[in-house]
Amino acid sequence: MTTPVSEFTRRNFLKTTSAAFVLAGAFPLAVSAQQSGATNPLKIPAQDAGRDEGGVRVYDLTMQKGVTTFFEGYKTATLGLNGDYLGPTLRMRDGETVRINVTNTIGETSTLHWHGMHLPAKMDGGPHQTIPNGTTWSPEFTVKQKAAALWYHSHQMEKTAEHVWRGLAGMVWVDDAESDAIELPKTYGTDDLPLVLQDRRFDSNGGMEYNAGMRDMMMGMVGNVALTNGTVDPYFEATTEKVRLRILNGSNASFYYLGLDNDQPFTQVASDGGFLETPVEMTRLLLGPAERAEIVVDLTPGQVVSLRNISNASGFRFLEIRAAETLTPSPAIPARLTSIEWLDPKDAAVTRRFDMETRMGGMMGGNSHTINGKVMDIKRIDETVKKGDTEIWEIRNVAGMPHVWHMHDVQFQILDRNGKPPAANERARKDAVTLRGGEVVRLIMRFEDYADPDSPFMFHCHILEHEDAGMMGQFVVV
Repeated sequence: MTTPVSEFTRRNFLKTTSAAFVLAGAFPLAVSAQQSGATNPLKIPAQDAGRDEGGVRVYDLTMQKGVTTFFEGYKTATLGLNGDYLGPTLRMRDGETVRINVTNTIGETSTLHWHGMHLPAKMDGGPHQTIPNGTTWSPEFTVKQKAAALWYHSHQMEKTAEHVWRGLAGMVWVDDAESDAIELPKTYGTDDLPLVLQDRRFDSNGGMEYNAGMRDMMMGMVGNVALTNGTVDPYFEATTEKVRLRILNGSNASFYYLGLDNDQPFTQVASDGGFLETPVEMTRLLLGPAERAEIVVDLTPGQVVSLRNISNASGFRFLEIRAAETLTPSPAIPARLTSIEWLDPKDAAVTRRFDMETRMGGMMGGNSHTINGKVMDIKRIDETVKKGDTEIWEIRNVAGMPHVWHMHDVQFQILDRNGKPPAANERARKDAVTLRGGEVVRLIMRFEDYADPDSPFMFHCHILEHEDAGMMGQFVVV
């Protein structure tokens, strides 16, 4: 049995982070719900497989204002896609051409970024692909992706944190021939569940306004109530011996150290960019903002077990799973899941170095979040890479707090952490990686298929307040 990252022991990580592991001081109705069994059935996002139009799979998404009842008797203003809060799970297949019509009706400009997707820069949905209110953006691209659980979210310059906080996010599940054939739970909403984990800050009136103060901009906006798929303290009634949980840390800034409340092991089968080569049995899983993991939980008839953020003696419940008295049999998890082409550092054309730094201002304020000493400038291209090249990017967190490195366009591989090989569950395709204070991580990736000297991709910290404050840069592929 393993912990998620050997360097990330619970004690050491807690010493280096000021982000909220403990969601304390919660809205009173949420606190009372934690005293006993969970009170609300888990909301399962609608599944959208699109429609065929002349060989192109077409999806329609509308960014809209909404009103959500998180707590009985309280109405909360939110944003959503095709609904009041969050959006549907888009199902796509490797090799097919897709078009996504995104219509903005929220009253201000936004964007929609396809996080983890390998695609042309003009279709990426970053700060350059803005969607003014009342208009529709229709990116079209070929899915060139191994089976994976990706996601989408607003990426509006200096407004990403607010728009995601209010609800502009959802998941994208990519399928392929390999995932079709593999014997894992795969019935959506029955034994294969999307779990978007978030925390949100509610006031005594049930309001969930985004009012980021100086500390929030410095440390990241954290909440006092845990949400799973927009559900407060949810339960799920399982009918199968195994349940597959496709988990997204969709929070703005919080790091979650996940485990089952009875300490039973679970099996991780996939990371950000798809399957691990072999399953990894573990009891704890660390996920920084934007990181994903797919785990399989074994159940016994009548069992009640909870997925918790394990941060203190009691933890904080994200999902209570209630197994039926009679369970449908589930096949054993395969001993091998996929084969990954491991990139060789000897093939790297260049090694680039990036310092992530957070500086607290003096008496005059002026806190700053920078990469290589610079804040984001949308008119500046920071790096130029060549199509077809393999590169190593060395990321150094020179701050005293954790950061999450994310880069668009590619799924990278972790070569080492502080000179040591990554843990078994990080030997994977990834697009986001957590670095605690003082840590150095080397990543290797290959830039394939797309080149556009005029359209940049982003790299940034995925603590969204840090991104909005300038901890972001741009690269082009030529």
